[in-house]
Amino acid sequence: MSGSLLVDKKKVLELVDQLRLAIPQEVKQAEEVLIQKDQIMNNAMVEARRAKSQAEDEFMEKLNQNELLKRAEEMLSDAEHKANRITDQAEAEAHAKRTEADAYALRALRAFEKELNTLHGSVRAGIDLLAGNALVNNSYDPVPAAADD
Repeated sequence: MSGSLLVDKKKVLELVDQLRLAIPQEVKQAEEVLIQKDQIMNNAMVEARRAKSQAEDEFMEKLNQNELLKRAEEMLSDAEHKANRITDQAEAEAHAKRTEADAYALRALRAFEKELNTLHGSVRAGIDLLAGNALVNNSYDPVPAAADD
C-alpha cells in the first residue's frame, strides 16, 4: 500500500464549499460568544465593584456608629463620675456645715447657760437681800421662798 489515495474531486470541492460557508458562520458565532463573554465579565466587574463599595460603606457606617457609641459611653461615664464627685463634695460640705452649726449652737447655749446662771445668782442674791430686810423690818416674810431651793 502506498500513501496515495484516490478522491472524487467533485466531492472534495463540495466539502470545501461547505466548509467555506460554515467557517464564516462558526467564526461569527465565536465572535458573538466572545462579545457575550466580555459583556458578562464587564457586568460581573461592575456588580463586584458595586458590592465592594456597598460593603465598604456599610463597614464605615458601622465603624462610625461604633465610634459614636464608644464616645457616648465615655461621655456617660465621665458625667457619672462628675456627678458622683459633686455629690460626694456636697455631702462632705453639708456634713462640715452641720458640724460647724452644731458647734456654734453648743457654744451659744453654753454662753446662754453661763449668763442664766449669773442672772440666777443675781436674782437669788436680790431675793435673799429683800427677804432679810423684810425680816429685820417686819419680822415676817411677805414673799414665800421658792419651793425648789
